[in-house]
Amino acid sequence: MKVVLRQDVPKLGEAGTVQNVSGGYARNYLVPNGLAVYATEGELKMAAHNLAVKDRKIARQEDQLRSLAEKIEGQSLVFTARAGEAGRLFGSITAGDVAQQLSEKIGEELDRRKIVLDEPLRSLGTSRVAVHLVGRLRPEVTITISREDVPEETAPAESEVTAEADVESEV
Repeated sequence: MKVVLRQDVPKLGEAGTVQNVSGGYARNYLVPNGLAVYATEGELKMAAHNLAVKDRKIARQEDQLRSLAEKIEGQSLVFTARAGEAGRLFGSITAGDVAQQLSEKIGEELDRRKIVLDEPLRSLGTSRVAVHLVGRLRPEVTITISREDVPEETAPAESEVTAEADVESEV
């Protein structure tokens, strides 16, 4: 049975696409929950029209953002962070951190939601991260995470502790 999806359905398709599903799935789940409608002739025409409009909109946005993609492509960002012996960070580098540093570097504001990270970066080394601008525009950025040099803190010497105690007792 053919249906036109009204909303994105995981493992099935995006909104506006025509999908072939079993009758029970359509009757009992998709249609009653408002996720899809039956693929009538009118619905198919409307889906084709909406898809054409969406494609034109994406093409127009791609043309506008092409110069930004060229600025982003091939950029190299360097982060320093505290890490343990095995190279695992004590914190993590998030999409917000990447977006902030990349925005400073290219001189244009970039939304953190455009940075595609499956999970935050938590180890030392180099990795490639995609920036999803629109449509097929997905420039990549190289991110290098290096160890932060942390001077070891030394405990106060025993003589300093006793001297401080003497000063406090005099007061």
